[in-house]
Amino acid sequence: MTLRQHFNRLSRFCYSRLLVAVALTIMLGAQTPAAMSETKEEVRVLAFGDSLTAGYGLPKTDSFPAKLEQSLRAKGINAIVTNAGVSGDTTAGGRARLDWALSSKPHLTIVELGANDAMRGVPPGATWNNLDNILTRLKEQNIAVLLTGMVAPPNYGDKFAQVFDGIYPRLADRHGVLLYPFFLEGVAADPKLNQADGIHPTAQGVDLIVERILPYVLKLIDTPDA
Repeated sequence: MTLRQHFNRLSRFCYSRLLVAVALTIMLGAQTPAAMSETKEEVRVLAFGDSLTAGYGLPKTDSFPAKLEQSLRAKGINAIVTNAGVSGDTTAGGRARLDWALSSKPHLTIVELGANDAMRGVPPGATWNNLDNILTRLKEQNIAVLLTGMVAPPNYGDKFAQVFDGIYPRLADRHGVLLYPFFLEGVAADPKLNQADGIHPTAQGVDLIVERILPYVLKLIDTPDA
């Protein structure tokens, strides 16, 4: 074999290897994490509630919606969680502003309302009617719902607490929505996880809330209807 023949053969071999490498790069490039994240469908979550959702006393980055979004993205979900929490809001206030809150066009909504009703001694029947209206309107717009429960303080007596606490499981059954029994589960009454007022969670308290509620949110995202 002459030197020219050897060179031509080597050139053809290298050229074929180059074509294979280019083809593999094109095929595998679509599977890189960056490319996958660009094509992954966006999941819009509305966190609809009161000061517990808004992040009272905390930087925005430590609020429940912000930390929930971080946790979902860490799971590889392209989530946008909108903070629609208003400090001091009651179920009546939430009912009045629902249409405005839905301007973000969410795929699913976390409803966290009722704590201020309980603290103000709002008749449980009124709380029921407001939440029932909110859930009905979300269902009419085909928005998946995670309803978070609340527990009444003891100062209004056992009867009030029994009726109020029962609102959430009954509404979840009535509307066929997923229920997280108590939004402050594991956080309420723990001084280490609450701010000085003893009501609103610290950043560490929010971390625990997100950790415990995350499986419910993931379940809702995985639901075909959602």
